Amino acid sequence: MSHSSATADAPLPTSPERLLARLDELGFRTVTHSHPPLFTVEESKALRGELPGGHCKNLFLKDRKDQYWLVVALEDAAVSLNSFDKVIGSARLSFASAERLWEVLGVRPGSVTPFALINDTGHRVTVILQKAMLDHDPLNYHPLLNDRTTAIRPADLLAFIRACGHEPRIVAF
Repeated sequence: MSHSSATADAPLPTSPERLLARLDELGFRTVTHSHPPLFTVEESKALRGELPGGHCKNLFLKDRKDQYWLVVALEDAAVSLNSFDKVIGSARLSFASAERLWEVLGVRPGSVTPFALINDTGHRVTVILQKAMLDHDPLNYHPLLNDRTTAIRPADLLAFIRACGHEPRIVAF
């Protein structure tokens, strides 16, 4: 049995409910909407209707030195892996495998989110946030599963990332 099939039905290390409780404990007001599972930006655009705020994509990458990167940007931001390594100072980027995503962030493909940093207790991920994204309020991300969307204020997102032990790098791209 492959690792992917072994984790397909495994419980998440942190449930969406526990994540939302943690956001509440930190004093952040969030709003969560349930919807059918979404796997792509296109599916999200088609379903969301008038949901306000910045809609984002999240890329879990690794470089050739086996360093992990979580790039969080507006859904329409251009992120070319061929040149983005120069923007963030990494060595040749590629998408990390589903197995690494599960191992490091405790989520499955289609559910990548900055909220998954709650599971990166080893602080293995470098967080890159698109500067322009932070101009939108609220920001929308999956709360560890792609069958719901949670809206959070940009300042609260930054505070959450820091509460998880990460210092995000804010980059204009």
